[in-house]
Amino acid sequence: MFALDRIIRVALEEDIGPGDLTTMAVVEAGTAARAQLVAKDDFILSGIDVAGRAFILLDSNIAFEKLIHDGQSAHRGDVLAWLKGDAATLLQGERVALNLLQRMSGVATLTDRFVRAVEGTGAVIVDTRKTTPGLRILEKYSVRMGGGRNHRTSLYDGILIKENHIAAAGGIAEAVARARRGVPHTLKIEIETRDLAEVEQALEAGAEIILLDNMDLDTLRQAVRLVDGKAQTEASGEVNLETVREIAETGVDLISVGALTHSYGAVDISMLFQ
Repeated sequence: MFALDRIIRVALEEDIGPGDLTTMAVVEAGTAARAQLVAKDDFILSGIDVAGRAFILLDSNIAFEKLIHDGQSAHRGDVLAWLKGDAATLLQGERVALNLLQRMSGVATLTDRFVRAVEGTGAVIVDTRKTTPGLRILEKYSVRMGGGRNHRTSLYDGILIKENHIAAAGGIAEAVARARRGVPHTLKIEIETRDLAEVEQALEAGAEIILLDNMDLDTLRQAVRLVDGKAQTEASGEVNLETVREIAETGVDLISVGALTHSYGAVDISMLFQ
């Protein structure tokens, strides 16, 4: 809750600053209001409690009742939640609440489309660290609401040895060996590979997850056969809604999709006074 409140407070300060000039000039102090959050699109909802929190941090007396829960489908015209309280507070919190809710629901909705695209293949859609700075916890939460799974959250909670790490360490075998010595045994070691020769090296080094980076479909199929269940396989690169099904059908275990958190579109939601 602390991290969430910090994100929201920064956003509120950015938007309101020393005061909402329009509301102070137009709305009489103490005016009570009732409002609803209304879907203007079809989407997967994520962030409804985050939106409510934006109002409550401004005024703990605001009443907030959600009618649809995160992870559920919302349709154009659906009332997502009701708000009741001081009109000025509702107006001041409106944009921050909607900005977060629209973007979080956009992530969940795009994730849902990818998950549906690979249905039945056994492949799992996962996110990346390609997130909006400062909003990672919200975007990764929204991936889960869309049916995807989270890759490592940040640099501190997972081992992923990439091309530059390998170059700095002097090779795949040495990079994996150093990681093995330097981290707890409870952590899996994942390493990026660019071709079948590197996949073989990663297997020999004992990597538990092998990232197959920017490989074509035929090479992906060969890599999966080469690994033969001795490690998890993760496909990455050139993944979009047109290609993801074919990638999944190569037999990879995981497909990481940076677009989930860097190329989503915000959905359309309005706050309307009643």
